[in-house]
Amino acid sequence: MEIRYFDHAATTRVKKEVLEEMLPYFNQNYGNPSSLYSIGRISKKAIEEARKRVSTLINAHPNEIYFTGCGSESDNTIIKGVAYANRQKGRHIITSQIEHPAVLHTCQTLEKQGFEVTYLKVNQEGVIHLEELANSIRNDTILITIMFANNEIGTVQPIEMISKIARMHNIIFHTDAVQACGNEPIDVKRMGIDSLSLSGHKLYAPKGIGALYVKNGISFERFIDGGHQEKNKRAGTENVAGIVGLGKACELANIQLKEYRQHLKGLRDYFITQVKEKIKDAVLNGSIENRLPGNANFSFPLVDGDALLLNLDGKGICASAGSACTSGSSAPSHVLSSIGLSEALAQGSLRVTFGEENTREDVDYLVDSLCEIVPKLRKH
Repeated sequence: MEIRYFDHAATTRVKKEVLEEMLPYFNQNYGNPSSLYSIGRISKKAIEEARKRVSTLINAHPNEIYFTGCGSESDNTIIKGVAYANRQKGRHIITSQIEHPAVLHTCQTLEKQGFEVTYLKVNQEGVIHLEELANSIRNDTILITIMFANNEIGTVQPIEMISKIARMHNIIFHTDAVQACGNEPIDVKRMGIDSLSLSGHKLYAPKGIGALYVKNGISFERFIDGGHQEKNKRAGTENVAGIVGLGKACELANIQLKEYRQHLKGLRDYFITQVKEKIKDAVLNGSIENRLPGNANFSFPLVDGDALLLNLDGKGICASAGSACTSGSSAPSHVLSSIGLSEALAQGSLRVTFGEENTREDVDYLVDSLCEIVPKLRKH
């Protein structure tokens, strides 16, 4: 059976060009980057070249890029690092109710340590209220962390307006851009972003590698103790092959961004139109205008999401009911609950996220399968 993959928000395949550039660093250029001999220097040079490639994608300076193990580590590093480094200035943090668990659970951990967190509500499209953000700022607010784009419903936040509010009050602004990097044009200087998290396996690089941008001059405590790697901020021998892969993936994303976005948006809009026309009472979740180009999230009344996924899997279709990081939880999506969906409607959701290998024929197959499966499940 042919596998048709529609879950690129969960992970992407490693591109051929990325893999080819990584391979020599497993068994040929395998030196430790901290070593002074030639093959160690080769690894060190490869890391710095990758750092330039990552920085170029978001218009940062190379020395503002820190390599991590994943997006979750990047979120943990900067949120905890800023909190600990600035605790004498204040202990108040602002975030939103629909953040990724890597942000929400990190904030909850800080609350146990005496910090206070304000969780902003969102509207029915999943967008924060800027007035509520401004009104939530206190004299002891040290960090605002709002995701660039939501991993479940694809809603893109008004990042430049958020950063403007943060700058007015001299507050550090961090954004989890794991879903946005490679899908949205990002310029940290123009947008006023102080810190940004990204993850390799969301943009055709391998799993187990991420990066953190931190604007020069921002103080944050190190997350992993040990050696002096990553400018003494993240101890441990570097994942050279993974870093090389991330760098190459960022280079390709930067070159192909415009065409890639057009391809995804075409598939997304076609899918949304077909589902609305052919499946009764299908509810599109998230913003229509401010949305990631490859994301479509629907709820189907009287349909169990898990049963829907299993039936789709039986037809060779890979999709999800929400975030891969919350799979296994019986509770309804906190994102869908936050935008006002009932528990029953939230439990009947389907997230479809497109990638470069998807075609219109794939979309037709997916829609035909849904037209067969949804009525059948509703009968039960």
